[in-house]
Parts: sequence; C-alpha cells; structure tokens
Amino acid sequence: MRIEQRSRLFVFIFSFLVWCALTSFTDLQEVITGVVVAALVSLVAGKFLITSEKSEHIIRRLISAIKYLFKFLWEMAKANLHVAYIVIHPGLPIKPGIVKIKTKLTKDSAITVLTNSITLTPGTLTVDLNPETQELYIHWIEVLSTNVEKNTKTIGGKFEPLLTEVFE
Repeated sequence: MRIEQRSRLFVFIFSFLVWCALTSFTDLQEVITGVVVAALVSLVAGKFLITSEKSEHIIRRLISAIKYLFKFLWEMAKANLHVAYIVIHPGLPIKPGIVKIKTKLTKDSAITVLTNSITLTPGTLTVDLNPETQELYIHWIEVLSTNVEKNTKTIGGKFEPLLTEVFE
C-alpha cells in the first residue's frame, strides 16, 4: 500500500472514531453520516497526515491514535470541570497569562494536532507558534509557573508523547 493510501486510510479511521466519540451513534443515519464525513475528510486532507515511511506498522500507530483520543477526552473533561469550578467560585484568585512551551514535534501535522488539542482544552488557547525554535505561546487561565520546562510538561506533556508515536 502506498504512503498516500495509508495516510487516507488512517485519517478515515481516526475521523470516524472522533465522530463516534462526539456523537451518540444510536441511529443508523448517524453512523452513515459519520462514514460519509470521515470519507470526505480523508479525501480532502488524508494525504497530509503520513508523509514518510515509518518502520512501525500502521496498526501500532492506530492504537496510539486511539490512546491519544481517550487521553484528549479525559484531559478535556478535567479541564471543563476546572473551568466550571472557577466560574462557580468567581472569588478564586486566578492568574491568567501567556506562557511559552517547547515541543519536540517536527511534522506540521503533529504540531497542528498538538496546538488544536491545547486550544480545544478549556482554560488554554494557542496564541502563536514559532516553528524555527519549536515554541508555542499559550494563553493559560491559571498560570502556575513561568518556567518553560514546567509549563511544557504541564500543558504539552499531556499530549506530546502519544502524538510522537502517531506522527513522528
């Protein structure tokens, strides 16, 4: 199987799994719609995900992608509860600000997924990216540290190891 075909297959499977995770696929129409949407996404953007040969089998990468999906959903649920707690208790002292984190990811698709994961997690928002130095600037609702390494571990460290297994 060629690289482009593998990439499209991977994008189709991953997109369909995301669709299933975000909807209550109790009706056949929802499943069919998910298959159609995943097929369209894989046709339009499928060739950009896997761009080089990798020694690991696609099944290992797919398993890592599924692990990433569950990790992302878990982190998003925790962040939703944390932001809800802040909203319910407006007297809590929060310290919003922009922090810098570093990433070891090199592929554009991996960095895009990382930045989207950070942005979709409540309480954080990717503001800027410096591709030369592999630095991300994140607006954080509650800055815990100004240390780049600590912030990298706290914010990006949740997702980066699994994204490395999937993309790099």
